[in-house]
Amino acid sequence: MRAPLNHFCFAAWLVFLCAGTTLAAETTARVEIIVSVRQQRMLVLADKRAVAIYPVSTSKYGTGDAPGRYGTPLGILSVREKIGDGAPLGAVFKSRRRTGEVLPPNASGRDPIVTRILWLDGEEPANRNSFARCIYIHGTPQEKMLGRPASYGCIRMRSRDVAELYDFTGRGTPVQIVIGNLPAFSADGRRLVASASR
Repeated sequence: MRAPLNHFCFAAWLVFLCAGTTLAAETTARVEIIVSVRQQRMLVLADKRAVAIYPVSTSKYGTGDAPGRYGTPLGILSVREKIGDGAPLGAVFKSRRRTGEVLPPNASGRDPIVTRILWLDGEEPANRNSFARCIYIHGTPQEKMLGRPASYGCIRMRSRDVAELYDFTGRGTPVQIVIGNLPAFSADGRRLVASASR
């Protein structure tokens, strides 16, 4: 199954014009994810080429990995667990189990985890608590809040976006969370900047 790619031209230096490109549900490419706290955007790479960019929300409490502080951890993490195979968009999860409820985007008064969960594990001393803290990439019904910090430490996405990412991403996929801007790419998806700003 191939899902439509969502493109967002959010800065003059990032012009991403791969018309008709899609994220394949199964790929042999090496997939990497970079999240910018400053820009509240996620960049997905396949074999070092940009293939998708999504709006996200990181923590409204800032960054960090201390238990009980609700910050979004920085540095290199990886996808350790994937939860939500086959769940409908908007399916509600509590303690990583489906409740049977399904919420539409921007359902009033509700802010549960929905649709899919990519459970992250820290790969560095500065983010070693991430798995125990239950830091996820997950869907949110509060889609109107995307593009600004709004979470309690996790990385929130639109339901349709996290479902697409979930199908494209395997266990062990590296996830880099940076304070600064995403790296710049040309229209054909090739990197123009050496590395993401930390």
